[in-house]
Amino acid sequence: MINIVSNLISIQETLEKRIKNFKQPNIIAVSKTFPMENILPLINHGHEHYGENKVQEAISKWENIKQDFTNIKLHMIGKLQTNKVKHVIPLFDYVHSLDSMKLAEKIANEQARMSKKLKIFIQVNIGNEIQKSGVDIENLNNFYNMCKKELELDIIGLMCLPPKNKISKEYFTKMKKLLKDTKEKELSMGMSNDYVDAAIYGATFLRIGSKIFGERN
Repeated sequence: MINIVSNLISIQETLEKRIKNFKQPNIIAVSKTFPMENILPLINHGHEHYGENKVQEAISKWENIKQDFTNIKLHMIGKLQTNKVKHVIPLFDYVHSLDSMKLAEKIANEQARMSKKLKIFIQVNIGNEIQKSGVDIENLNNFYNMCKKELELDIIGLMCLPPKNKISKEYFTKMKKLLKDTKEKELSMGMSNDYVDAAIYGATFLRIGSKIFGERN
C-alpha cells in the first residue's frame, strides 16, 4: 500500500531543500479517479486542497465529506463545460480552467443566482497549441479586464499546461511575467514531473497527482 501521507511530506521537504527564500506553495492533491478510501489518510493528516476534473465524480465523492471537513478546498482543474457550471458552484471553491468569455458569462450568471463566488484562474494557452484550451497571450489583457471589471469575477491569477515534451521552465518564466502584468498574486502551474521548477518560477498552487497517490489505472 502506498503511503500517500509520506509522499506528500516528501514533496514538501524536496521543495524546502530546493528553493531559496522558501514559501511553501499550496499543493493540490489531484484526487481524480481515486476512491475516497485512498484520499482519507490525507484528509485526516490535515491536508486541505484537492483537485477533481469530472463534476459527477466529484459530487459523489466530496458532497458529504465537505460537510464533515469544512476546511477542505476543492479545485476544478479540468475543462469546464458551461452546462456543468450550476453543479460546480455549490461544491467547488476554485476553478483553474476559465478559458472563454462564454464560460465567464455563465459563471457570473450562476454565481449571482446562487450568491456564491468561486476563486478563479484564467487558463492561458501558453504554448499557443491549437488542440489546447486557454486564452491566447495576445488576448489575455482584454479577457482579464472583461472578467474582472465587467463580470466582477474573483480572478485570483493564471493557470497553464506547458506543451508536452518541451522544457517547462521557459513557459513558467513567461507565465510569471504575464501574472505580473495582471497584478494578481496566484499562479497555478507544475505537476508531478515538473513541480520543483514550477515552484522555483513562482507557482503558488501545484497540481500533483501521481507523485502523491501513485499511478492511475
